[in-house]
Amino acid sequence: MTSTPSKVPVSVLIPAKNEELNLPACLASLEPADEVFLVDSQSKDRTVEIAESYGAKVVQFHFSGRWPKKKNWALENLPFRNEWVLIVDCDERIPPELWAEISIAIQNLDSDGYYLNRKVFFLGAWIRHGGKYPDWNLRLFKHKKGRYENLGTEEVPNTGDNEVHEHVILAGQVGNLKNDMIHEDFRDIYQWLERHNRYSNWEARVYLNVLTGENAQETISANLFGDAVERKRFLKQIWVRWVPFKPTLRFILFYIIQLGFLDGRAGYIYARLLAQYEYQIGVKLYELRRFGGRLNQEQKPLDSEQSSSQSRSSQVKIGS
Repeated sequence: MTSTPSKVPVSVLIPAKNEELNLPACLASLEPADEVFLVDSQSKDRTVEIAESYGAKVVQFHFSGRWPKKKNWALENLPFRNEWVLIVDCDERIPPELWAEISIAIQNLDSDGYYLNRKVFFLGAWIRHGGKYPDWNLRLFKHKKGRYENLGTEEVPNTGDNEVHEHVILAGQVGNLKNDMIHEDFRDIYQWLERHNRYSNWEARVYLNVLTGENAQETISANLFGDAVERKRFLKQIWVRWVPFKPTLRFILFYIIQLGFLDGRAGYIYARLLAQYEYQIGVKLYELRRFGGRLNQEQKPLDSEQSSSQSRSSQVKIGS
């Protein structure tokens, strides 16, 4: 099957669960795409109904409790009809000027992927400072050449079935696009807090893995002189291993040193929440180290028989 005339020959992948508030704006911004897949995790709201009303192909994902999680599973199993895939979260939008740039960029035979810069909005304000901009993410690439890194966190309880902050490892040449994608969550602060409570479980295990050197061979390397992601990974290792008083310093770094105060009330609230988030990570890291990194007996991953059964249920079922 060939792409529809006038459409950009890109397949979009959207991971989703209970995203009825964000989906309409997201899907409306994806109208230029030749193909859109929404990979759902048994949503209880109108997510599937909304996705199908915009012509998206809906696939249900059932997490086995083991690797891979949602995005990597989708990259391995979905029948993309285009060589290029664009990964977009439900709270993100692709503006027309970025689509125009994408349509030209994918014709470059020397590139296999592109970093997109995210413009993050919080409480209706663009968080331009505090190190939140630029925010480079490898989201557009040839789907056969890219997979998300495995940071050894899939068994951590209460983190969900989707990759959190893992990055794509790409076998090929990577470039940068100039126009920004938009990140703005229309859900309330309760949802932000609930989500980052789960993320802090994940981050605590990542911190522990950094301290113990686990899973380093399956991740993006830390390199002060590498690309933006490699430099960020290098600085994170320094942060985890050597920096004391992390919650306080994270507030100072974001709000004062990186000029977060220039973003007004939204910048201050964001800085306070990040400091709280860092404290949660520290407490959960302490718990992991105190108990030797073991999971609570009631929170262990599914055994192999259960895992195999659920993996078999993760079949590709495409809605109309």
